[in-house]
Amino acid sequence: MSNAIDGLKPALVWKYFAEIAKVPRCSKHEGAIVKYVLDTAKRLGLEAKADKFGNVVVRKPASPGREQVASIALQGHLDMVCEKNNDTIHDFSKDPIELVRKDNVLMANGTTLGADNGIAVATNLAIMEDRSLEHGPLEFLFTVDEETGLTGASNLSADVLKSKTLLNLDSEEEGHLYVGCSGGRNTFGSWKLATDSAGAGMIAAELKVTGLKGGHSGLEIDKNRGNSIKIITRVLQPLSLLGVRIATIEGGNKHNAIPREASALIYVPKKAWANSVKTVAACEEIMKAELGKVDPDLALLLKEKKSTKRGRVMKRTLQKKILQTLGVLPHGVIKMSSDIPGLVETSTNVATIKTTKKALEVVTSQRSSVASENADICQTVRMVFELGNAVAKHSDGYPGWKPNLDSPVLALARDTYHALYNKYPEVKAIHAGLECGILGERCPGMDMLSFGPTLEGVHSPDEKIYIDTVEKYWQFLLGILRNAT
Repeated sequence: MSNAIDGLKPALVWKYFAEIAKVPRCSKHEGAIVKYVLDTAKRLGLEAKADKFGNVVVRKPASPGREQVASIALQGHLDMVCEKNNDTIHDFSKDPIELVRKDNVLMANGTTLGADNGIAVATNLAIMEDRSLEHGPLEFLFTVDEETGLTGASNLSADVLKSKTLLNLDSEEEGHLYVGCSGGRNTFGSWKLATDSAGAGMIAAELKVTGLKGGHSGLEIDKNRGNSIKIITRVLQPLSLLGVRIATIEGGNKHNAIPREASALIYVPKKAWANSVKTVAACEEIMKAELGKVDPDLALLLKEKKSTKRGRVMKRTLQKKILQTLGVLPHGVIKMSSDIPGLVETSTNVATIKTTKKALEVVTSQRSSVASENADICQTVRMVFELGNAVAKHSDGYPGWKPNLDSPVLALARDTYHALYNKYPEVKAIHAGLECGILGERCPGMDMLSFGPTLEGVHSPDEKIYIDTVEKYWQFLLGILRNAT
């Protein structure tokens, strides 16, 4: 692993990035990384404290002569999305992330990299250690459980920070400054299972959808990538007309990721097997034509499963309702912003589906930078579920962050970037749930800005960070701290 970061700059940032790659930190399981941050702060002689939820605040005094500068908070989240390819053997609870360097890109071997938001954690740890830097008083806020509901930030005490300026280091395009984000909410639908015996003369088989890119359900919802749950539904619909019965459907594993893979255990009438094979092949050809440029590795597979016992399948009426509902559930961009060119304003993602012993459960996620629009799309999804006789409910959700183009820290950042690189950064809002929305609500009056190096494919095993952008982001951040008054 060390070879992957050899010679990279800034050396201290990459040193910490490699170290935390060894520390388990899946969402809701951040105990080890919390201890690591606290132990590092103690080693460096810095004041540090964790609250009962696991959020950590570390304070570093100003460098000599900068004591009168207003305090600035640097913030990132400790958890990461833990996702791997099906053929990758990896236990996120104990195995280190294996770093792989390819030219200007750093990736992981078959798993998520954790650069979201490990790069912020590594940056903060590096600044905590480096006593040669010029800055005013600093606070480092490390939050937990960002990826599964922003619950760490949501439970912060209002007086946790002394600073009135906060730099969130959780954006993914170097040279872009983010001043706003979407709010979000999940909508759930579930059906109580009612089953029959598969009956005689049926072939047990597995239908699989693989090879999709997936990705972040906010940042990449406009890329028109395939959704494995929607795709497997499109295949199961014509198969059901051939008498195919469904036992289980599984797909996706994160509410904030576009599902990459899905599978269904089905029972095919022997007399319909040949036509079922042809149907799957025809669907694959159609969908490859539709998605070839964005998801060229899409594959559909129908394979017989050896079974010695007769299985249980969904009752025909339930199967029909489920497929109808999944077929009409909206997925993708609902509306683009009329204020900020290229910004997705409202979207929805069909995220996961799973079959338990008693129910079939679907999770969807809705996002919008306009609260009323988010409420509307959530209600639309709920009504679709209810029309399909599913039990529907919503999560609590999280607030958006309204842009303030007159922000003092934005002006400072723009001038600093221009002085360093002789061009101004692009000011944007993001179609994702940055913690800034909640932090602004928990800490009224906070002046905030979000930026970071360039990442791609976050929340999937294709996640990568562009090495050269890390040094630019680092110098930019140091410039802001140096120029702050």
